[in-house]
Amino acid sequence: MPDSLTTEAAARAAATDGPLLRVEGLKVHFPVMKGVVIQKQVATVKAVDGVSFTLDRGETLGLVGESGCGKSTTGLAILRMLTPTAGRIVFEGEDIATHDKGRMRKVRRRMQMVYQDPYGSLDPRMKVGDIVGEPLVVHGVAGDRAAYRARIAELIRMVGLLPDMAERYPHEFSGGQRQRIGIARALALNPSLIICDEPVSALDVSIQAQVVNLFMELQERLGLAYLFIAHDLSVVRHISNRIAVMYLGRIVEIATRDQLYREPMHPYTQALMAAVPIPDPALEATRPQQIISGEVPSALRPPPGCRFHPRCPRAMDACRTQDPDLRDRGDGRAVACHLHG
Repeated sequence: MPDSLTTEAAARAAATDGPLLRVEGLKVHFPVMKGVVIQKQVATVKAVDGVSFTLDRGETLGLVGESGCGKSTTGLAILRMLTPTAGRIVFEGEDIATHDKGRMRKVRRRMQMVYQDPYGSLDPRMKVGDIVGEPLVVHGVAGDRAAYRARIAELIRMVGLLPDMAERYPHEFSGGQRQRIGIARALALNPSLIICDEPVSALDVSIQAQVVNLFMELQERLGLAYLFIAHDLSVVRHISNRIAVMYLGRIVEIATRDQLYREPMHPYTQALMAAVPIPDPALEATRPQQIISGEVPSALRPPPGCRFHPRCPRAMDACRTQDPDLRDRGDGRAVACHLHG
C-alpha cells in the first residue's frame, strides 16, 4: 500500500513541469448580510484580496503577518476548505479553484494540513492509531488489516513516537506529542504539499524547536513542500526558504529568507523585523526602535491606496490614492511599495 502511494507521487512529480503550487489573484470575500426574514448584502469583508505566489517542490514558503491579515484564510482556500471568490489555484499543473467536492476528494490525497491547536484538532473519542489511519480508510487505500497496522506503526515512528502509543487516546499525550500525531495523520497519504497553520504557536518554546526540526527532517526525507503560516519570525527564519509578508489581505513583499532578514524593503516588513528581539542586551539597547502606530484596519473597510499608509511613517501622497502592485525586482524578490517603484 505505501509503495503504490509513493510510486504515484513520483509519477506526478515527473509528469508536472513548473512549480508545485501557483496561486494567482486569489480572493476570498465574505458577504455581510442584514435582515432576518429577507436578507440583503450590505457589505463585503475582503479577507484575501488578490494574493499571488508560487511554491516549488521541496520548498518551504513562510507566510507571515499580524493576526487578521488573511494568512489562515489563504491556506484554507488553497485546500478548498473555503471557496475562493476569484483567482486561480494551480496545484501539480491542475487548476483546482473551481473543482467540485468529488474532484477535490482526489486532490486532497496530495495536499494536507497541520492545524494550530493540537488539542482541538484530534477527536478525543478515537484512539491515536485510528486518528492516524483515518485518511487511509476515508480514501480507500487502507489495504488489509496487517498492512493497515504496519502503515500506522510506520507513521507513528516517523514522527518520533512509539508504535504502542497507537492504543492510547489523545488526552494521554502532551501538546507536543499531540502535534506529532497530527503530523503523522497528515503524512498518511504521502502528500506533496502540507499547509502548516501556526503549527507550533500553542506549544512551549523548547517543544517548538523539536517540532520545527521534525518538519525539516521530514521534508528532507520525503521531499515535502510546506506553506508555513506563522507570526513568529524567528521560527519562520529557521524553517523557510522564502518568505511572503502579508498585510490586510495582500502580500506586500516576497523574498528569500536571507534577503528579507538582511534588507527588508517594505516599511511594514521593516517594522516587523524591528520587533524581533535580539538575544544580546547591549546590541538590543542600541538598535533604533521602529513602532507601528495604530491597529490593523478592518477588512470590511480597507483604506484607499496602499493599505498600510495610515500606519506607515514614510507614507507619501501617492500612497493615499494609488494601490501599489507587487512588482518583481528581478533579484528573486517582489515588493508592493511606492518607495521602490
